[in-house]
Amino acid sequence: MPHTAARPTPLQGSRVLSLALNLPGPAALLRCARMGAECTKLEPPPAPGHASADPMGIYSPPAYADLHEGVRVLHAHLKTEEGQAALHAELARTDVLITSFRPSALAKLGLGWEVLQVRYPRLSLVRIVGALGERAEEPGHDLTYQAEAGLLAGLQAPPPTLFADMAGALVASEAVLQALLARSQQGAGVCIEVGLAEAAQWLALPLHWGLTTPQGDVGGAHAGYRIYPCRDGRVAVAALEPHFAARLCEAAGLPARGDMEHLRDPATHAAIARFLQGQTREQLTALAQARDIPLHALH
Repeated sequence: MPHTAARPTPLQGSRVLSLALNLPGPAALLRCARMGAECTKLEPPPAPGHASADPMGIYSPPAYADLHEGVRVLHAHLKTEEGQAALHAELARTDVLITSFRPSALAKLGLGWEVLQVRYPRLSLVRIVGALGERAEEPGHDLTYQAEAGLLAGLQAPPPTLFADMAGALVASEAVLQALLARSQQGAGVCIEVGLAEAAQWLALPLHWGLTTPQGDVGGAHAGYRIYPCRDGRVAVAALEPHFAARLCEAAGLPARGDMEHLRDPATHAAIARFLQGQTREQLTALAQARDIPLHALH
């Protein structure tokens, strides 16, 4: 059996505290925990009858449980003296603080960056906001950030996942690594602002480059990279590289060619579609495994 390397733990020995609720902050904190950090989340005490004051804990307890695996959860009202005392007891031993409040709300809680920098010079702040700079106070949510980035074109219902929130979590966990690296170089903490709108725009770059438009090769123009109907459902075919595309064409009874002129030809599209339409998902899965073609049967 081949040896599987242990998961790297670049945050081993680091302490991360999060005040962020809902999805992006907790998802970022979970990634930090998986990278070896000692992670703590401070959230308000739950209302009677609820297990958590975090909205995620109310509308999706299973998601909340997954997001807080390996995370120490504490409760405190930050607008009270007791809550502030609990917060600052944690900040005194924290390397990176993650928040998702608007900057004005942070200032009211005494957590503006200038204040934190004076009191805790080695503490870094990763501040998750809706959008960067002057737009940080604007209201918004995953759906509006995706809409702004152009990711909802043609959709009549919400997208299948929360792209902006999850991309923002990735950027925020990356920012934790950046902050600790910067501190090791300059000896002081830094403030890094993460915008969910900008995270969605990062995901949307392939669309804006034209790659995923109908005229783009990963948007439908390439016959080897499409979703096709088959006899009992649909299959996702990703035979993009010439050697994969040539194998797909050969399986469909076409010349084993992987050049773009052939794969953009409507006749090639039609021939591959006819071939796949006559096969079941099981048959196509077996074919893909036998001929080393990237293909996945959709349930």
